[in-house]
Amino acid sequence: MTVNFMGRKCVLTKKSVIFAVALLLSACGYHLRGALVLPEGMKNIYVQGGSAQFRDQFSKTLKSSSGNIVDSPENAGITINIVGEDMNRRVLSLSSRGRSNEFELYYRLQYELLKAGNAKVLERQPLEVRREYFNDQQDIMAKDNEEAVIRNEMYQQAVLTLINRIQVVLQANAK
Repeated sequence: MTVNFMGRKCVLTKKSVIFAVALLLSACGYHLRGALVLPEGMKNIYVQGGSAQFRDQFSKTLKSSSGNIVDSPENAGITINIVGEDMNRRVLSLSSRGRSNEFELYYRLQYELLKAGNAKVLERQPLEVRREYFNDQQDIMAKDNEEAVIRNEMYQQAVLTLINRIQVVLQANAK
């Protein structure tokens, strides 16, 4: 590619254009969706308890943010103790035939945070996520898939909320 710059012709290669775009994007604070900047105390986290879906989502989120879940609390900067976890579905409205038209999914997580040596950083806290969705009786297979997607998004939101809360607590304790 040839560009006219201040009366001179410059030849730009693909590599230099890609480098310039990457430099501009990084300078404006752009980062990939879902990637978090974790403080040093959160690079290694031990999760005690919790469902397989929650732990899987937590692991994915940490890996995308250069963190990881460790196998023991001794290797962790912080331990998340999942005290209780509950995912429920309830009917919000019925059709004239008595079939469910609308559902609410409700996810509740109770946790506490521990630092190395099992020192409590944060007492037991609740975290709740709710979603509603319409149940089309004509397309039942698609709605089952939709519920699975919504549940996965709820786990993802719970993990992101939990990580944000941990960051706030660690920053407050550092001051």
